Amino acid sequence: MWKEFKKFAVRGNMLDLAVGVIIGGAFNSLVSSLVDNVIMPILSLVVGRLDFSNWFIALEATRCPHCTSMLEIEG
Repeated sequence: MWKEFKKFAVRGNMLDLAVGVIIGGAFNSLVSSLVDNVIMPILSLVVGRLDFSNWFIALEATRCPHCTSMLEIEG
């Protein structure tokens, strides 16, 4: 297994992987900044200065205490 890893690393794939991780991290920062500093303020102005900091979408009701209590009320 070690020989296969050395062969993989020497071919340059390790460098390609490292560059991909760095570019992915930079892209993540870019998208987060764009959403937080450009899109959300404009959206807030359009819909009447709503605060979106506490808004979320619960994908699983069992992990969200508020959603669980709402399901108990409905059921």
